[in-house]
Amino acid sequence: MRTRTRHETRAVTTPLAAPTHRHVPALWLALLATPVAAGANSPVLILPDMAASFGAPTASATWFVTVFAWAMAVGTPLMAGLLRRRGLRTTLRLSAALVLAGTLLVAVAPWLPLALPGRAAQAIGGAGLITSAMSLAGSVRRMGVITAGFGILGAVGPLLGSLIADAVSWRASLAVSAAALLALPAVLRHAPEAAAPAPSSPFDSRGASLLVLLATALVFLPHHPLPAAAAALVTAALLAAHIRTRPDGFVPLALLRTPAFVVSALLACAFATSYFTLLFTVPQLLRERTDWSLSLIGTAQLVALLTGSLLSWLLAAASARMKRRTVLTLLLTLGTLAPLTAALTPWAPLLLLVATLAVLTTSAGQATLAVYATTPTPASVRPTAIGLFNLCYQLGGAFGPAIAALLTLRG
Repeated sequence: MRTRTRHETRAVTTPLAAPTHRHVPALWLALLATPVAAGANSPVLILPDMAASFGAPTASATWFVTVFAWAMAVGTPLMAGLLRRRGLRTTLRLSAALVLAGTLLVAVAPWLPLALPGRAAQAIGGAGLITSAMSLAGSVRRMGVITAGFGILGAVGPLLGSLIADAVSWRASLAVSAAALLALPAVLRHAPEAAAPAPSSPFDSRGASLLVLLATALVFLPHHPLPAAAAALVTAALLAAHIRTRPDGFVPLALLRTPAFVVSALLACAFATSYFTLLFTVPQLLRERTDWSLSLIGTAQLVALLTGSLLSWLLAAASARMKRRTVLTLLLTLGTLAPLTAALTPWAPLLLLVATLAVLTTSAGQATLAVYATTPTPASVRPTAIGLFNLCYQLGGAFGPAIAALLTLRG
């Protein structure tokens, strides 16, 4: 059997799911996956209004953001496990039910503690929709449509949430992620009809529980460093011991021994951490170094982020014709240039280029690295590979804002 060389571009266009006779149109996949990005960021500008409606301080409303980030992190590998064992259609239907139920609960909940489970259900359902969409992408070009959509809707999410809150209510602004359900009929119509393969072994509940605990500890690491670090170390040790005794369990040992997967996942986490750090840091730096108004800063950053998101799709599409080493070198160069420029530039408006480079690197990196991470893995564990890869990206989304807060306080 001939060994494929690293120079062959077909290696980066290998389908993430089992081959099928038809593809779900990329725009339907984007609609299925990307509204969750807008839904995640929609509370940013309306937290005081949300808190006031519950008669609580604004700090309490930040739990809407924290709970969503936590549920996305722990829900991603869980929904990937469901996809691996029960198949695409079951995962899509359960994800849609969670998004719908969570949206309804947030819409009617009279108390904050009751609304938070609804927010968590939205996030877990959204994680399932994202995992399903990425498993159907099949190529870097189609994956780039999805990740560019993440960047675009993530960028407009705060403004969109504010506009909807002004026109209707803040509860309506948190229903943005439900727009993904519009794509469900088309995706189900085009998706492969083959049933999920029969599980070869019982569900690894212990492995799943340990991974959820580890992800939880890591998400709260920036907020409660000492207890979260202790919990993460203990849980990681227990999970490592469990993987050795159950190598084909919820976290397959073969996946962790695949260098392409490990390197790609770590890079995705690093790029996401840098992006979300700069996302919150750049506006603060512009306020300190210019006399621009807040509205001008917000508009300028929005334009920069949209530009970077569009460029990321072009880079992802072009990467299918480039050598992998060239793509990685380009991503690492851009990813390093963004924070260095933010730290060293004497010209404040150049900070807008930082925002463009950050979202370009993260979105294009997510598209290309997801394919690099999953291509070498057996088809049976690719949903798990996608889930763990996305978990690393979500952890970057949890680390970044906390790092930005530390830098702001330090400054």
